[in-house]
Amino acid sequence: MLWLCGPPGVGKTAVGWEIYEGLVRSGIQTGYVDIDQLGMCYPEVASDPGRHRMKARNLDAVVRGHRTAGARCVVVSGVVDARHGVHRDALTGMSLTVCRLRADEGELARRFVGRQGHADALPHVLREAADLDAGAVGDVCVDTTGLTVAKVARRVRERVPGWPATGGHGSPSPADPEGHTDAAAVTGPSSVLWVCGATGVGKSTVAFQVYLKALRAGLTAAYVDLDQLAICGPTPADHRRRAGTLAAVWRTYREAGAAALVMAGPAEDRYALDRYVRALPTATVTVCRLHAGRDELTRRILRRGRGHGSWPQPGDPLVGQPVTRLRHVADQAARDADALERAAIGHRIPTDGRTVEEVTAMVLTHAGWAH
Repeated sequence: MLWLCGPPGVGKTAVGWEIYEGLVRSGIQTGYVDIDQLGMCYPEVASDPGRHRMKARNLDAVVRGHRTAGARCVVVSGVVDARHGVHRDALTGMSLTVCRLRADEGELARRFVGRQGHADALPHVLREAADLDAGAVGDVCVDTTGLTVAKVARRVRERVPGWPATGGHGSPSPADPEGHTDAAAVTGPSSVLWVCGATGVGKSTVAFQVYLKALRAGLTAAYVDLDQLAICGPTPADHRRRAGTLAAVWRTYREAGAAALVMAGPAEDRYALDRYVRALPTATVTVCRLHAGRDELTRRILRRGRGHGSWPQPGDPLVGQPVTRLRHVADQAARDADALERAAIGHRIPTDGRTVEEVTAMVLTHAGWAH
């Protein structure tokens, strides 16, 4: 496993994705993890400031899922504890190399402000960068100042010779691929709200707003984007493996005190739906399916293709695509939406002509959560 760390704005995600895509293109089964996606559980417990140990435990679960999908290597991008580095004791059965990316102060400031559009958090970012430099976190360090993403990716590969080691056949994780044992180990009532729907309908946008509302209402809650738990290629992970990973991640959140989980992700049929529900046997699962018509789906997908999505998803398959490709995706999304209508998956939430706030309120009302 190769973990790219460094201060915000240094290019961890962009470089990590560049390396991941290169390995996939070469035919090497590879997993990718954005570590920030594995610690979205608040309020955080006092014994784990920054939720670094939580993220490491969840990373271990995700990597086990990648192994069962045949992954020979995994690329991770994200922050590490500036004082203690990676919690390696939480990572089982894997060889880990930590590569720290750095940049000169002026370059880092330019990148961060360019990404955020403001400099409000810049002093904190520069302090974190200085702490990382002083602590010499990482097995290797690559200076990214003045380099393109592609050049940094090549330099990282040069600094980590022999990675990935792709010989042999590997061994799948001994963990239960369904995750039943993990999910059932934590007792007590819990609620899971799953926001699903066709591509471009706004699953992540609405689900994250629901999550924020839950936190403001005083719930200890977690958030999961199902797609982010199973980024693996060239052969993607199936629902069985994703469900097992979800169960293990949910156990970590439950042990941190979470009583509610909001998740966003596709459920194209009842088979997929049942896979995830079975992986969470002690939870009450509510499924809300967002629906939009062809014209609205097309508008949203074209907008996302221009880079106006709700969040900077690593490797977003729509960003930068030509209009003809985006319209093809929209046509398929409309067909998928019709199929979901016929299958009557979940509780239907119509979104045409409604704002994100209005749709969020409808989801919360159906779930019976305060808003």
